[in-house]
Amino acid sequence: MPTRDAQPSTVVLVSNSSFFLYNFHRGVIEGLRDSGYRVVCLAPTDAHSAYLVDELRVEHRALGMEGKGTSLIGEGKSLLALLGTLLKLKPRYVLNFTIKANVYSGLACRLLKIPYTNNVSGLGTAFIHDSWLFRRVRALYGFANRGARCVFFENRDDQRLFMRLGLQKSTPSVVLPGAGIDPQRFAFAPQPQTPPLTFVMVARLIGDKGVREYVTAAERLHERYPQARFWLIGPSGISNRTAISDEEIAAWRERGILHYLGEQRDVRPFLAEANVLVLPSYREGMPRTVLEAASMGRPAIVSDVPGCRSSVNPGVTGWLCEAANVESLEQQMQGCLDMPHAALMEAGQAARVRIEREFDQQIVVRAYLGCLQHTLDIELRKSVLATA
Repeated sequence: MPTRDAQPSTVVLVSNSSFFLYNFHRGVIEGLRDSGYRVVCLAPTDAHSAYLVDELRVEHRALGMEGKGTSLIGEGKSLLALLGTLLKLKPRYVLNFTIKANVYSGLACRLLKIPYTNNVSGLGTAFIHDSWLFRRVRALYGFANRGARCVFFENRDDQRLFMRLGLQKSTPSVVLPGAGIDPQRFAFAPQPQTPPLTFVMVARLIGDKGVREYVTAAERLHERYPQARFWLIGPSGISNRTAISDEEIAAWRERGILHYLGEQRDVRPFLAEANVLVLPSYREGMPRTVLEAASMGRPAIVSDVPGCRSSVNPGVTGWLCEAANVESLEQQMQGCLDMPHAALMEAGQAARVRIEREFDQQIVVRAYLGCLQHTLDIELRKSVLATA
């Protein structure tokens, strides 16, 4: 525990967005804070930065990092700024999240000899697509991982891929149930009893999430099921190479079939009004939105790709479709439209039970605190031996 020191030990969390830390890892942040650590979130400033400070009562430091930035000068400045900030903070431990943070902060921590952990929350564009640039990114990723005390994965497919590609070598790794879910915060809600049946997709508006496939399937189904509702929730203007433009979003809204509800700080009221969550992503770590929906008793249609396939029990808590295949997604959505209401309720109840059994966020919090404490214990033993 940090009480060994006169001042609380500083733990830094590094990510490419405050949104990510607040929404996906608030449980870990609260666990560190409540254990007596000084918690500093190092991430670009966005609307969620204030929530980290005001609501979670931890520190936030601005980080200059652009998700899709590739300029050598710009990226070099980001790395130097990160080095400078870590030098000032002198953390006892650093927890890295998201690909660019894992790479840059991993490199900085290796140089400064700060113990750190990388969290592979998804492989993203650098692994979905292939080019000279992305091959270099993967090589740097491997170098950063090999200096970590531990690499946390969110599904076994990613863990096996990293081992096969030599992207961690002998670094210990652990597979976690995503970021976990607080089943009290995302409490079970009965399925809406009356029509229309409502689908909802909650995701950043980027092509790799399968947003376009969802929109196309919705428009096709609307012709046969005009009463069905199709909702889309998530931030636009994302810094990502596959980001969907505002003009394309505006065109969807003009056609009047898809209801784009923008970014919502709290998705629970919308999940409570919906029947089925849809996430036809091309690849995930462990999709948080599927777990949130499942905790509230909503089954999901997800693509049969790493991460997504692990988030449902096919045929029991959800259904699988082929990635980047509109016809396959449409077929599964139509199956839900034709399904008796009692069957949807049964799938939702099974989803909730699975969350309680396998995905409680306390499993994740204990893993991070255990890894951190193990490192501090090793440092203490070394210090004792050095002074003996």
